[in-house]
Amino acid sequence: MAGTLYIVGTPIGNLGDISARALETLRNVDFIAAEDTRVTVKLLNHFDIKKSLISYHEHNRKEKGPDILEKILAGQSCALVTDAGMPAISDPGIDLVRLCRENGAPVVTVPGPTAATTALAFSGMEVSRFSFEGFLTVNKPNRKKHLEEIKTERKTMVFYEAPHKLAATLRDLYDTLGDRRIAIIKELTKIHESCEITTLGKAAGKYDEVKLKGEYVLIIEAKTEKELLDEKPKLDPLDLAKEYLAEGMSVNEASKRAAKETGAKKSEIYKHLSENS
Repeated sequence: MAGTLYIVGTPIGNLGDISARALETLRNVDFIAAEDTRVTVKLLNHFDIKKSLISYHEHNRKEKGPDILEKILAGQSCALVTDAGMPAISDPGIDLVRLCRENGAPVVTVPGPTAATTALAFSGMEVSRFSFEGFLTVNKPNRKKHLEEIKTERKTMVFYEAPHKLAATLRDLYDTLGDRRIAIIKELTKIHESCEITTLGKAAGKYDEVKLKGEYVLIIEAKTEKELLDEKPKLDPLDLAKEYLAEGMSVNEASKRAAKETGAKKSEIYKHLSENS
């Protein structure tokens, strides 16, 4: 009988945030697959848990994944943990989860803290709808494509960023998205937790010469409907009306529709069309 893969959420900073169920799971599994065993062993030692650890991260997932799956299929239970937060969110753990599901190994989730939703609540911004964007790649073509795709995003956006990449990311976000409000959140749940509410215009360049520490979550407000409308190319009412005429509409119908879509006066459009028809 196969064992089980447990996806276990761990604290993102404050060890007091770990759940009783997470501790019970870590104590009862046969082994733990950890992003960085050095980080995880500190957590285990704090709660006096002695358990076999296997390193599982971005650079060895293709090699280690099948090994972990084999143990689970042989009847052993495994807890998958990342350095902080929920595994599989912007994390190679998703590959192990997928591998287990594809091979019939049971998967159970033990939810815990997540930096994205914690930061959204902390920011005080409009978060009824949001888009999780994760980490921006350093690959320039893919990075540019990602940024271009979200230029007109109507939802609040969440990004993760490492301290040494923050300055470049803020510049790129400003260059592509314009001057939007942003919450720069550092060290969630830790002693130096902070939330800076500013704009991309003010933030771009601010950290270029600053040596930063800690992990960052960036919350960027989406553009309002008015901002999106203001950015749309202005349609020429006469050109639009002529297109409708070409489609078979009458002068009156074409004038009325063009006026509605551009805000121009129907009477003026009608007059021009009549004079030139």
